[in-house]
Amino acid sequence: MHTILITGKIGQVGWELTRTLAPLGRIIAIDVEEVDFTRPDKIRSFVRDIPGLKLIVNPAAYTNVDVAEDAPELAKQINADAPAVLAEESNRLGIPIIHYSTDYVFDGRKETSYSETDPTGPLGVYGQTKLEGELAVCSINPRHFVFRLCWVYGLRGKNFFLTMLRLAKKNTVPKVVCDQFGSPTWSRMIAEATALIASNALRQHERDDWGIYHLAAGGLTNWHEFATEIFRWANVRHGLTNEEPSAIPGFEYPTKARRPSFSHLSVEKLALTFGIRLPDWKEQFNLVCGENLEV
Repeated sequence: MHTILITGKIGQVGWELTRTLAPLGRIIAIDVEEVDFTRPDKIRSFVRDIPGLKLIVNPAAYTNVDVAEDAPELAKQINADAPAVLAEESNRLGIPIIHYSTDYVFDGRKETSYSETDPTGPLGVYGQTKLEGELAVCSINPRHFVFRLCWVYGLRGKNFFLTMLRLAKKNTVPKVVCDQFGSPTWSRMIAEATALIASNALRQHERDDWGIYHLAAGGLTNWHEFATEIFRWANVRHGLTNEEPSAIPGFEYPTKARRPSFSHLSVEKLALTFGIRLPDWKEQFNLVCGENLEV
């Protein structure tokens, strides 16, 4: 039986991965309670104590974009240095590594979808450290899949979707930015796509499709439109009468870290290589709303 290491088990993607990858083998899922990701020696010794390890999947990340501006060293340790150690250990074992990056590696100045070969240009510490992490993984272990994600949300943790639902239930109508564009992507869809690719990678190590891929929902929207859909659904679900959120430009909602104004990711490479294309963001949203949400 294959042994698979999953980091960040309490995160949005990590939590889903522990379920979607379970049919592929024995899962060892860790988070900060088990391994301090600011300590390369702890990471290295933990990995070396796992017998029969066949795959490392690393969704763990420092994701507080604004706080990262004041904690660049901590963000670097988790987003760049830790993935480098995992890449070194997986390469030493001759096994694949799956690592997750972000649309924040781009500056958002492009007016069409970003492809995997477009120049990067992160605007803040979070994006820069995530870029350093993906570059480290790619340079250290040739058997890698790096998946860049966009606007991840799910049914656990802290994310835009759950925040809007809670505000709707409190009859609090927020002001939401309308000039930042991307594709909200359900963490479960990310995990399910990963499972399909991981299953194949475990069977066939000698391949020519290793590399960076964009893994995101289809379609394009902005934060205000996404929030409006959430409020409309919350009104129906809970019998509320909230007005829709107010649309504001980004400069009226200043944040510590700059965000890319346009970070839509082209997923054509993923579709052509693996035959995988995630549903449109609205279709994913409807699927999430069909879940038993206790929010």
